[in-house]
Amino acid sequence: MARPVKLLSVGALTLDTILRVETLPAHQGKFIASDGVQIASGMATSAACAAHRLGAEVSLWASAGDDPVADHLVAAIEAEGVDCGFVRRVGGARSALASILVDAQGERIIVPFYDSQAQADPEALPAANLSAFDAVLVDVRWPGAAALALKAARAIGRPAILDADTASSDVLEQLLPLASHIVASEPAARILCNQDLDPRQACEALARRTDAFVAVTGGAAGTWWFDRAAGSSRHVAAPKIKPVDTLAAGDVFHGAFAVGLAEAMPVEHALRFASAAAALKCLRFGGRLGAPDRAETLAMVAATWPALP
Repeated sequence: MARPVKLLSVGALTLDTILRVETLPAHQGKFIASDGVQIASGMATSAACAAHRLGAEVSLWASAGDDPVADHLVAAIEAEGVDCGFVRRVGGARSALASILVDAQGERIIVPFYDSQAQADPEALPAANLSAFDAVLVDVRWPGAAALALKAARAIGRPAILDADTASSDVLEQLLPLASHIVASEPAARILCNQDLDPRQACEALARRTDAFVAVTGGAAGTWWFDRAAGSSRHVAAPKIKPVDTLAAGDVFHGAFAVGLAEAMPVEHALRFASAAAALKCLRFGGRLGAPDRAETLAMVAATWPALP
């Protein structure tokens, strides 16, 4: 490629405290962690860092308090190579926090806190237009900014990608019609469909509600996407691994998928690329810190799908 693709990632910026325990608590009490890290993270932030490791130039549009926590968060993400010039600082607001437990099987419990003052809707985009970006990725944690960014990206023909994860039905319904590409988690798809559906069924139900590209991720079960030319859903298997930490795997998936779309990969290739990156992340403890580089990801793609084009 002549130059790296440029992405805008919009949404959450949090200070995550990640603790590793043998089993997730089923009752009250005190539990001793075997490992722990404290990192700058959040859905859009983790996706941005993952996309940068995969070769993209990435800018983050997030909102934080005007506090020492935000100073630390911005410095840490800039050290990863992500441009934080668009990060908004709100006087009197508190920056977002999350406490996370990860068990020996890699599963997790996440308890985030977002100050409503910090998450207030922005008045405008952080740039006059988004023509400098090859794709725009938004999460559901800062809905006002996500809506502005999706609309602006679609207006100029850029991929407008929604990371549809667990949120209120009002937020999901607000953002769904604005995206050109929707990649939903199983819980989000069920909220949108108001039914207990498996990922394939949820993918087909969502595809009936929009003309956008639709995919639903199912973790180790893989990803289903709706092929409008064929009129049916298709499946991309996930690489077979033994997970250490699934935290931020979805964020890495979305960041990698955005890179693939920005690079004009065929959509199924972009999904394989994203699946490989997410699987590699799951092999490492520490949330987004486990995101792979491009060479690792391409090697996993080749190893998992050797006979496919």
